[in-house]
Amino acid sequence: MAKYLGLVLDERFLTYETAPFSPENPERIAHLYEQLKGGGWYHLIEPRMASTEELALVHGQAYIEEVRGLSVKGGRLAPDTWIAPGGFEISALAAGGVIKAVEETVKGKLNMAFALVRPPGHHASRDKGMGFCVFNSVAIGAKYALEALGVKKVLVVDWDVHHGNGTQEIFYADPRVLYFSIHQYPFFPDSGYFDEVGEGEGKGYTVNVPLPIGCTDVDYSNIFRRLLLPLASEFEPELVIVSAGFDPHQLDPLGGMNLSEKGFGRLTQLVLKVAEELCNSKVVFVLEGGHHPYALSRSVFEVLRLCCEKDLALQLDFEQREDENYYKIKPFIQTVKECLQNKWKI
Repeated sequence: MAKYLGLVLDERFLTYETAPFSPENPERIAHLYEQLKGGGWYHLIEPRMASTEELALVHGQAYIEEVRGLSVKGGRLAPDTWIAPGGFEISALAAGGVIKAVEETVKGKLNMAFALVRPPGHHASRDKGMGFCVFNSVAIGAKYALEALGVKKVLVVDWDVHHGNGTQEIFYADPRVLYFSIHQYPFFPDSGYFDEVGEGEGKGYTVNVPLPIGCTDVDYSNIFRRLLLPLASEFEPELVIVSAGFDPHQLDPLGGMNLSEKGFGRLTQLVLKVAEELCNSKVVFVLEGGHHPYALSRSVFEVLRLCCEKDLALQLDFEQREDENYYKIKPFIQTVKECLQNKWKI
């Protein structure tokens, strides 16, 4: 495996405990971290805490201070989101790890990176945390690229089983960010319908593909191949960031989709095709959900494998099945196109 891939890893992500029995816990990633010990085939990115100013690229000052205050002794940020002592620091470390991955990728030290951090972030909006999310690391990384690194356009792809309502809200009026989310619907957080396409100058730059329970590898890959690829080609991003949640996996206890590790590998192939053709392979994956340790570990390793090697057999197998099964997912793609017809030529 090649050295151009960087991984954000830090043992502190394995020691932070949230509420008892929470699905968002260190055990999610412990097996994955154990398998990655020793390195040698990847570049280690050592994270740093995001500064208050960097957090404020996305979040309001009052919210940042609320999290900081709760973190002293611990407390409830939202009905489903608990801040344990040290929660501010670990959440800022996750955001800072994504910033560092973005910076090293944009500056050319790496072609691509994967930030294996927790807690997740895509449900966190400007002034509110929820869904286990405190700071929106992906949004912070995208904003940092735009404001500090001279990047003009960022594509954010979100394949978590839940809609990234926080990321959508943050960039809803921003034409510099194309936000593409594929998710189970209806489902938590009860957002992400077809007609949520952005507002003002950002109208048309939010793309939602809400799908019913039970969708498969080929359903997802068909949508990426026939919808994401042409949209990205027209948008022409300079950086791709993936909110990589692995809770669409068929073994995940919180989702209702039927994806496998190979499905995530195929999605990775298609994201890399976008990055290779449009932005010199500059792509940063960021861990979001995924609550079955075995499924999470296997799926992440499939993503990493496809980042480092070609798999023509996987591609050809999926392309054949995508063509054979396109009719099943075509109505969803057509609905998205109708919602975006005034903005894009797809």
